[in-house]
Amino acid sequence: MKPTSTKAVSPGFAKTGFVAGLATVAVVLAGTTGLWSATARAQDDGPTMILGAEFELSGYVAGEFRGFLDAPALPGQDDRRFEPSLILQPEFRLYWDRERLTFIPYYHYDPADTDGRTHGDIRDLSVYIERDSWDTTLGISKVFWGVVESRHLVDIINQTDLVEDIDGEDKLGQPMVNARWFSDYGTIGAFVLPGFRERTFPSASARLRGFLPVDTDNPIYKSSAEENHVDGALRYSNTFGDWDVGASYFHGTGREPVLVQSVNANGEPVFRPKYDIIGQAGLDVQATLDTWLWKLEAIHRSGQGDAFLSASGGFEYTFFGLNDGYEDLGLLLEYHYDGRSEGAPVTIFDNDIFAGARLALNDEAATELLGGFIIDQRTQETQMTFEAERRITETWFAGVEARLFLNADEGSTFDKESHAILRISRYF
Repeated sequence: MKPTSTKAVSPGFAKTGFVAGLATVAVVLAGTTGLWSATARAQDDGPTMILGAEFELSGYVAGEFRGFLDAPALPGQDDRRFEPSLILQPEFRLYWDRERLTFIPYYHYDPADTDGRTHGDIRDLSVYIERDSWDTTLGISKVFWGVVESRHLVDIINQTDLVEDIDGEDKLGQPMVNARWFSDYGTIGAFVLPGFRERTFPSASARLRGFLPVDTDNPIYKSSAEENHVDGALRYSNTFGDWDVGASYFHGTGREPVLVQSVNANGEPVFRPKYDIIGQAGLDVQATLDTWLWKLEAIHRSGQGDAFLSASGGFEYTFFGLNDGYEDLGLLLEYHYDGRSEGAPVTIFDNDIFAGARLALNDEAATELLGGFIIDQRTQETQMTFEAERRITETWFAGVEARLFLNADEGSTFDKESHAILRISRYF
């Protein structure tokens, strides 16, 4: 059961190919421009009041165009090399004096993967209440923990929306009660998390699926309560001079499933996701020392085979004011260690190095670029990445992402899956 997620299936559109998909994306982008321009003009006349609160409408619509360098390596995968898709994320907020109501639905339509990447979610449906020494969030929301650029070990509250991107940055909304208390000694946060969210996976015909498809309809749970198990977490955070420190503990259904080889109802080999009950202690530290940022994330996890320790850390050094004082260039270097055993989920970050660079032009178009590579020191498997974003107009943005996989094992998740994504977004 997935209480805040839906899937949409449109076989007719899925079969029409990229021309119809491209046309649909263009029509939706053009149509929403006029609608949101009218909304913006109405808001310029003064705030809209609803139930005694100021109403705010924002969000974005995006056309995404994903292209693969090679034909798929695995049987059953869709052989199209170009995949247009459409993303919608409106955001609705009501502001009172010290309270806020937020509703953020999300929908992604991908005709190349109508059973996986095509999906909807409620990213946020919450009430936020703020007082002098405490605040609380009630409902569905998202929380981020972490400081490292290339891997987020301690970020465990929300489930990964893996069909969006393999980098794990996209998250599903999580039902929660989150209360925080503020003092001179730091911030203490407590989480009650009812309703587990299962990880999303590409369908059997999709790219980037892995050498066996994942049967998301038949998960395995360690707890007899299954997705109704109530999880909990605690977090302490504080700043000590130049040092930002966070410590956390989570107990409940692990967000990372173990993939167990099985067969489906048709006798075909598949993976079934197995969700264990785990305990995870986490630590994240960032030191800001002049132009240096030193970063560390570490966890100790039990409940998935032998207890293990994982750590990621490194630095970012920034050259400020290049090119007559406008551009900033940051150099990044990080190392990933993972000591998990065979009973734990598989990870690519067991003995890897990440090196990269971030360039901010600080121009009117807000141009930013990030590039780098992650290399496995044992197998020499390498993932090269590049990201860039630039404002086209006040409300239109263009973004590019590219991932190149080198030395990937034949039949593995990344074999012949090098790709690039162009995203055109209209914000309002």
